[in-house]
Amino acid sequence: MSISLAKGKCIIFSAPSGAGKTTIVHALLKRLPQLSFSISACSRDARESEIHGKDYYFMGIEGFKKKIQEEAFIEWEEVYPDHFYGTLKEEVERVWNEGKTVIFDVDVFGGINLKKYFGENALSFFIEPPSFEILEERLRKRQTETEDRIRVRLCKAKEEMQQKSKFDKIIVNNDLDIAIQEVESIVKAYLNL
Repeated sequence: MSISLAKGKCIIFSAPSGAGKTTIVHALLKRLPQLSFSISACSRDARESEIHGKDYYFMGIEGFKKKIQEEAFIEWEEVYPDHFYGTLKEEVERVWNEGKTVIFDVDVFGGINLKKYFGENALSFFIEPPSFEILEERLRKRQTETEDRIRVRLCKAKEEMQQKSKFDKIIVNNDLDIAIQEVESIVKAYLNL
């Protein structure tokens, strides 16, 4: 199944874990009703507060691999060993059929792949932490990860930071309110709102 790019536009948000992209995306969704969230698919189990079909489509490893074989994804990544994340074609179609602009909250390499796929129909943002030290501090404050997982995320963050030039806009999230205002202004201009 392929999708028609003529149907709509996309806004892509990527960042190292802990940079604040999900908070920015949620703020935008509240402020701009023209946007609708693209729910990603993943192979992991739901966390305690997560809901299938709202936060993610939780497919398990075998279910995810089956969708890869069916070519159901626009893009997918094995972000960590046996931790797959991807964007379903039918999810983008769902949003566009509602007459809305798709907003993505994806990892950095997923964001690069989405931008390649959608081209001029997408505006991509890289949310950058003010410093690597602040990023580490934010990850530790969450208290949701083991020390090993934090180390893996920090190692991946160094690699992801080197990719920021592949995005249309780089926003340094030093002050969350200012970052949200800046992003909102850019998105409104892009969508002629």
